[in-house]
Amino acid sequence: MNNAALLSEIKPSESSRMTDLFEKMQEHEQVLFCNDPATGLKAIIAIHDTTLGPALGGTRMRPYASVEEALEDVLRLSKAMTYKCAAADVDFGGGKAVIIGDPAKDKTPELFRAYGQFIDSLNGRFYTGTDMGTVLDDFVHACKETNCIAGLPEEYGGGGETSIPTALGVLYSMKAVARTLWGHEALNGKRFAIQGLGKVGFKVAEHLLQEGADLYVTDVDQTTVDQVVERAGKLGRTATAVKGEEIYGVEADFFVPCAVGGIINDHTIGQLKVQAIVGAANNQLLHESHALDLKRKGILYAPDYVVNSGGIMQVSDELYGPNKDRVLAKTKAIYHSLLRVFSEAREKNITTVEAANLICEQRIQSRKGRNSFFSPRKRAKWEIRH
Repeated sequence: MNNAALLSEIKPSESSRMTDLFEKMQEHEQVLFCNDPATGLKAIIAIHDTTLGPALGGTRMRPYASVEEALEDVLRLSKAMTYKCAAADVDFGGGKAVIIGDPAKDKTPELFRAYGQFIDSLNGRFYTGTDMGTVLDDFVHACKETNCIAGLPEEYGGGGETSIPTALGVLYSMKAVARTLWGHEALNGKRFAIQGLGKVGFKVAEHLLQEGADLYVTDVDQTTVDQVVERAGKLGRTATAVKGEEIYGVEADFFVPCAVGGIINDHTIGQLKVQAIVGAANNQLLHESHALDLKRKGILYAPDYVVNSGGIMQVSDELYGPNKDRVLAKTKAIYHSLLRVFSEAREKNITTVEAANLICEQRIQSRKGRNSFFSPRKRAKWEIRH
């Protein structure tokens, strides 16, 4: 059967679905579906933009309800990584990957080795590491099949835990916000409502207590809440435990989202009684239009992909050879990046999200031609120092 005959066999509904699929991917350079029945691997790698360099983004593992849901997630996350890499001023573009499966039941060393082979087939166009549902040790298996892994454990020559620079970046961001709102960087005596006390949120809470702040905290794990409350008491500060969604309504200076995304929405904005939002969670705004709602309410929003870029700085820097001091020095730049975003937003009378996007888009545009995935022989930036 020839191609024309094959096309004639496609039902209109199937043709429409095919068109929808390509429309969904139209902003992306490449989307790779990975299937390995022997290991049970079902994954999608999305490369959004490689203007600044090879795509970089973590690999998330979740029991998605459908392939469509997984595709929506990876397309959205990979586009966000383009902006995060541009904001962090690293030599990478945006990418992301998702593995469809239950991380508690479906992980095996062979699955991640098979995944590593798919990554390697991209010939250096995509670098990855941990994300939700994956851990450092998973990529110890993957790196047996590819060199395109970043964020490995220290004992394997990597930079180790990324929550340290991420949390520091959040702290620097808070100081930039304080300077913008009050003309000084001091956080002592200020009140912070922290949602989520995971690896990053817990470290942020510790930093704030050391700065002399008072906290409201909530997390699904009561143990971590109790630990922060106890820690506050020892330092002469207060940390008040709050249940679930009550965190949105507490009176504080800062709301600090460090858990799931989409929590700034029509339902929660009306409850907020804060002057600023600064946190480590990804995709905090359910829709970018909510940035305008915050602006109208007089709440200063620090764009999340700028605030939480400390982790990407470490992961990308690792390829030059792990150096903690260099990473922490780079992380301090987040402070100045945010001040520039706030200044741009004020001068142009636009939202902080629009200002951050504009800065990133200008940076990407100015570097077109310096990196190109059409030139595979071009030497990677981190190889220059070897």
